[in-house]
Amino acid sequence: MSTLPDGTRDWLAGPGLDRLWKAARKRLEGNGLEAKGSLRISDLGMQERTALSQLLGRTLTSGTVTVRLDALDARLRGSAAGLGLADTLRALGHPLTDRRTIRAVAEARRERVWSAVAARLDASPLRAEAWARQWYDWLRRTGLPKGVAPETAVPALQQAVHLLTVLLGAEQPVTRGRGELAAETTGSAHGLDDGTWLARLVQRGIALAHGVEFPDDAAGRRALWRLAAVTPDEVSSTVLVYGLRPIGEGWRERSLRERASQHAEAHLTLRDLHAFPLALPPGTLVRICENPRVVEAAAEARCRRPLVCTSGSATTVVLTLLDALAADGCRFAYHGDFDWPGLALANRIMQRYAASPWRMRAEDYEQLAARTQERGVPQLPLAGPPVVAGWDPGLTPAMSALGIALHEEVTLDLLVDDLGEP
Repeated sequence: MSTLPDGTRDWLAGPGLDRLWKAARKRLEGNGLEAKGSLRISDLGMQERTALSQLLGRTLTSGTVTVRLDALDARLRGSAAGLGLADTLRALGHPLTDRRTIRAVAEARRERVWSAVAARLDASPLRAEAWARQWYDWLRRTGLPKGVAPETAVPALQQAVHLLTVLLGAEQPVTRGRGELAAETTGSAHGLDDGTWLARLVQRGIALAHGVEFPDDAAGRRALWRLAAVTPDEVSSTVLVYGLRPIGEGWRERSLRERASQHAEAHLTLRDLHAFPLALPPGTLVRICENPRVVEAAAEARCRRPLVCTSGSATTVVLTLLDALAADGCRFAYHGDFDWPGLALANRIMQRYAASPWRMRAEDYEQLAARTQERGVPQLPLAGPPVVAGWDPGLTPAMSALGIALHEEVTLDLLVDDLGEP
């Protein structure tokens, strides 16, 4: 690297020229490291004015100066520095990055990605499909996700084209499971799991091909897969229920009624819910809880009222069941944990189903907190940012004031009493 004479370097590195070098570095990095254009520096102090006057070879009489970079470059070359502007900056310890070249290289890498995808589409049976062009245009608009390098994007995008060809290029699609399809086309049964980039790419193509909106929830994405004859896993996730007595004489309805009469809980899968329309008598009040222990306690006490458990944050299978019950005219009452995540889930359920609060008001919280303190129950502090309870404006302030988290397990006796009423 070129160097400066010690005395010259010390003078150029003085505080009077610091703003000049910073501005010059920024300008050079943006224009390909070429000394062209000009800089305007305002509000000069006396020290800066003196230093700039000596460097530029002219007396500055105002607090603002305009510096042409080509003139500064020539001035430095003809001075004791003997280096141009870029080399002078480097010698002063200001590393330079050619951002324009970096941008050009990055753009060229991205263009190679799009060219590779276009070539794969043109060579596929999808080349004449209008939706395939829309899919390609969508790719160009959205670009690559953060953290996905162009080198790794190309095989993923080509894989997506192959999958869309398999699913949408045949007149009679073959029904298959999503895990099976993923294993056949990616080598991994999890290659098309919800949330992966490849799954999103394929789902976007399916939505465009069928002229439907891209869904924003898991249930909608499952429905999208079915449009392409792909069946998602519908048996691994379940919803815990108790006391459901559906109308109908099918074996599933009879089985649920029998379990309810025996005070036994049941686990329903998405496959169950899709196989038969589960209907309760219109107007039935269905209680909803957050924790499975409430179901267990209800079964132990031989309660009769119907109960659905979200088991924490309500998953697709939970929402599918509740949607079906809501469509049949059921009413809902919800109870969950008195902590901030619990209130967030309660807001979600109550807003979606117009559910009533079930022992979830401010007075319920305050009475429960007093009871646990009287019994010497260890106090669990609230953690995280507060959540506003949409059904009771007084609940969040009450919880913030006491600062105590209360889970459903500490109110089991009250909930069981409610469930046991005739």
